[in-house]
Amino acid sequence: MAISAPAPSPTCVAALYRFARFEDCEELRHSLQRLCDENGVRGTLLLATEGINGTIAGAPDGIALVLDHIRTLPDCAELDIKLSSADTLPFERMKVRIKAEIVTMGEPALDPRANAGTYVEPQDWNTLIADPDTIVIDTRNDYEVAIGSFDGAIDPATRSFREFPAWFRGKREELLGAGRQSKVAMFCTGGIRCEKSTAFLRQEGVEEVYHLKGGILAYLEQVPAADSLWQGECYVFDRRVAIGHGLTAGSHEACAACGRPISAQDRAAPLYEESVSCTACHGERSEEQRSALRERRRQAQLAAAAAGKARSRGTGGQAR
Repeated sequence: MAISAPAPSPTCVAALYRFARFEDCEELRHSLQRLCDENGVRGTLLLATEGINGTIAGAPDGIALVLDHIRTLPDCAELDIKLSSADTLPFERMKVRIKAEIVTMGEPALDPRANAGTYVEPQDWNTLIADPDTIVIDTRNDYEVAIGSFDGAIDPATRSFREFPAWFRGKREELLGAGRQSKVAMFCTGGIRCEKSTAFLRQEGVEEVYHLKGGILAYLEQVPAADSLWQGECYVFDRRVAIGHGLTAGSHEACAACGRPISAQDRAAPLYEESVSCTACHGERSEEQRSALRERRRQAQLAAAAAGKARSRGTGGQAR
């Protein structure tokens, strides 16, 4: 009796970041790109003089080699990593890019390495945010918050992280005015935005500032669903689109026109049209632009059909 080959290992997905001080980002870019390419690793890594940030995916051995290398970089031994798995590679290519910031806030005087808020372990997070004296702020963007957040968290409704400082300065009196001594607890997907947002609040004079260590990803991984205060799914920046408790795949897809997460209910909405628009982006384009997207979809369908016929002719029309 033939013995079946063992099932391949699932794709390993690593979300990582570290605020560090890099002197030669160009040299780091070349070495990381080469190492990832040699090991079949795909995704995006961002480098700046303030550190490294990104998400990569590949075979577990390849990911381990890349992570081991990153840990040898200056001040990266304590690299923050969240591991999960996927059935297929969630990225098409590998990109290592140099940026002014590894997460863009537009506050160049900030130093998260020295001034970030107090870490709170996922197991202790519920107690903190259940305290009525705690102000809980979701630092993510509006389209991320729309599909899930902690119950009672404040949504700044920002479209980019760069808008957060102006939002806080405009809301500060409402949140912390009249001598209130409230604690502020903030969270984000993997923790990196909170490193900056808590450092920003401390720079603004707020003393008691906390953030969820490892972000929502660590919380969903470590806190059982029965004990969780999380509502909905967590948006992630790859083909999985969203994940749930245990870091399992979520139910959302990405709108092919704008990239926003859409649910089954969104896909049943009158303004949803596959590859053309969803309820959120329908009003952002003219009818002429939507017509162009419809034509692009039609051409893609014709090309796919032609490719299918060519494959069928190549195999004599027989399934193999």
